[in-house]
Amino acid sequence: MTLRINRETELCMSLAARPGNFGTRFHNFLYEELGLNFIYKAFTTRDLRAAIAGIRALGIRGCAISMPFKEDCIEFVDELDGSAQGIQSVNTIVNRAGRLCAYNTDYAAVAALLKRSGISPASSFVLRGSGGMAKAVACALRDAGFRRGTIAARNQASGRALAGQFDYQWTPETDSLQADLLVNATPIGMAGGAEADDLAFSVAAIARAVTVFDVVALPAETPLIRQARALGKQVISGAEVIVLQAVEQFVLYTGVRPSPDQIRRAAEFARAL
Repeated sequence: MTLRINRETELCMSLAARPGNFGTRFHNFLYEELGLNFIYKAFTTRDLRAAIAGIRALGIRGCAISMPFKEDCIEFVDELDGSAQGIQSVNTIVNRAGRLCAYNTDYAAVAALLKRSGISPASSFVLRGSGGMAKAVACALRDAGFRRGTIAARNQASGRALAGQFDYQWTPETDSLQADLLVNATPIGMAGGAEADDLAFSVAAIARAVTVFDVVALPAETPLIRQARALGKQVISGAEVIVLQAVEQFVLYTGVRPSPDQIRRAAEFARAL
C-alpha cells in the first residue's frame, strides 16, 4: 500500500545530535509493509525539555533517543521501565495517553548479541566509553556473567561511576590495555564525526583480542570493525545492534512484531542509501 497521511496518523520520531536516516527508513518501511497508519521522522534539538514536552503535548506516540540525550531526558519522563531504571539510560519513550514511559532497547539488543556470539563469560573485556550506551553494554555484560572487566573512559567522574555501578575496574587509558573482548561505546568511528576515521583501540590491542564489538551503527563497517576483520577476529557490529533495538522500539510503538523476513528487508532498505 502507499502511505497516506490523515488526521488519524500516529507520529513517531527520534531525537539525536546528528540525526540519521536508518530509523526513519526502517520504521516507515515496516509501517507501509504492515499497513499501519504511522509515520516516522528524525529530529534534533537544542531544547531537550521543550522537545520532550512536545511529545506529550502533541500526542506523539513514541520517540527514539540517541546521543547525547539518553541520560538527560530522564528528568522529563513520568516512568522508567525496568530496562531503563537499572541503567539510568533511555533510548525509547512511549506516550500512553499523555504519560511518558521510558525504556532501553539497547540493553536487549546487546544482551541478545552477546548470547548469540557464544563468548564465554569467563573472558576478560575492555569497554571504552561511559555514556548512556556504555551503561547499557556494561549492564548486559554484568547480567551475562562477565566479571573480568575494565571501563576505559577519559572522564574520571563518569568512568569511575560506571565501573563502580557494575563492579568493574576503571582506567583513563586505552593504548596499553588488552582483553579477550574489546567493546567500543563511544562516537569514535561514527560517520560524520570528528573521529570518523579513527580506531577506538590500538592495532596491537585488536590483534590480542578474540572478539571486537563496535556499537557504532553508521557506517556498518567502522574503522574498528574493518581492522578486526582484517586480523581475523570475531566481530559484532553496531549495524546488528541498531536493527535489534529498532525492532523492539517498533513493537513498543505499534504492538505489532514484524516477521524475520520483514525485519531483514526493512534493514536492507534502511541501509540502501
